[in-house]
Amino acid sequence: MRAYLLMIALTAVVTFVVTHFVIKFTLKYKIYPEIRSRDSHSTPTPRLGGLGMFAGFLVAMGVAASLGWFKTVFVQGGPILGVLIAASIMAILGALDDVYDLDWTLKLAGQFVAAGILSWQGVQIVSLPIGGITIGSFGMSFVVSVFLTVLIMNAVNFIDGLDGLVAGVVLIGTSTFFVYSYLLAQKTTPSNYFSLASLISAIVIGMCLGFLPHNWRPAKIFMGDSGALLLGLLMTTSALSVTGQLDPAFIAQSNLMPAFLPMILPLAILVLPLLDFTLAVLRRLRAGKSPFAADRLHIHHRLQDFGHGHLGSVIVFYVWTLLISATCLLLFLAPAEYAIAFGSIGLVFALAYTAWPVIAKKLQKKGALN
Repeated sequence: MRAYLLMIALTAVVTFVVTHFVIKFTLKYKIYPEIRSRDSHSTPTPRLGGLGMFAGFLVAMGVAASLGWFKTVFVQGGPILGVLIAASIMAILGALDDVYDLDWTLKLAGQFVAAGILSWQGVQIVSLPIGGITIGSFGMSFVVSVFLTVLIMNAVNFIDGLDGLVAGVVLIGTSTFFVYSYLLAQKTTPSNYFSLASLISAIVIGMCLGFLPHNWRPAKIFMGDSGALLLGLLMTTSALSVTGQLDPAFIAQSNLMPAFLPMILPLAILVLPLLDFTLAVLRRLRAGKSPFAADRLHIHHRLQDFGHGHLGSVIVFYVWTLLISATCLLLFLAPAEYAIAFGSIGLVFALAYTAWPVIAKKLQKKGALN
C-alpha cells in the first residue's frame, strides 16, 4: 500500500504544480475561449487543465517504472506502451480541441484510434463469467473493449460543465475501484499486490487530488477535453486490466461478483454521466443536430434549473456516485443483504437531497400559510 500512496502523493503534487504554471501561462498569453451563453462562469477561464494532469500521469509512470515494486507491471511486451501512446493521443487531441475547437468527427476518430491502440496492446476484456470464463475471440474482445473505452471517455467529457464536477466524480469512483482492485489482487495473487489496474487507479486519484484545488468554485482553470478524455481513458484502462487478474479457480470457488465487478463498477459509477450522454445524443439527433453539438440541457444544467445552486448540483453528482460505487464495493466485501440495506438507506438520502429544492419550497409555503 505504501507504494500506491507514494504514487498518489507524487501525482497530486506534480499535477498541482504544473497546473499552476499552466494557469499563469494561459492567462499571460490569453489562451482561453470566449464565454458562451451556456457557460456557468462569468470571467474568461483557460481550459487546458488536462496538461497539468497529463504531466502528473507521465511523471508518476516514469517513477513507477524505476521502482522495483512495479517490475511485474512494466514487463517487456506488456500493455504499458499502448497505455502511454493512447493517453498521449487523448491529451494532445484534447488540448488542440480546447484551443481550436476541432470538428467532432475528428475528435471521435482520434478517440477510436487511441482506444484501438490500447486494446491492440492488450488492454481489453480478458474474462467474464459468461459460459465459463472466456469472452469469445480476440476480435470480439477487441471490438467490445474499444466501444467501452470510447463510451466512457465521452460520458466523462459530457458532464464537464460545472466547477469541480468531473474531478470529484472521478475521484470518488476511482478511489472505490482502487480499493476493489487492490483487495482483488490480495485474494487472487497474495504474493504480488502490484497490478496495472491498481497503479493506474492510484495515478488517477492523484491527478484529481492535484487538479481539484484549482478547479473548485470559482475555478481558476477547467480540465477541458484534454483532461476529461484522459481521465475517461485511464478509468477504462483500469477496469479492462482487472479482467486479466481474474483466476478461473478463484471464481469457481467463490461467487461470481468479483468477475462481474470490473465491468459493473465503472459503468455504475458513471451511471449519471452515461445517462446524460445518452439523452444528449438522442436529443440532438432528434433535433437534426450533431450528437456532439453543445447545449445547456445536460443533467447538471437541469439540476440548477430545478433549484440547486452550482455547488448543490455538484454535490448531487457526488452523492449518487458515492452511493452507487460504495454499494457495488460492498457486494464484493460483505453479504448481499448488507449491501442491499446500505444501498436502500443511501437511496432514500440521495433522493431526498436531489429533491430538496422542491421539498424546501413546499415547507416554506406551508409555513407561510400557517
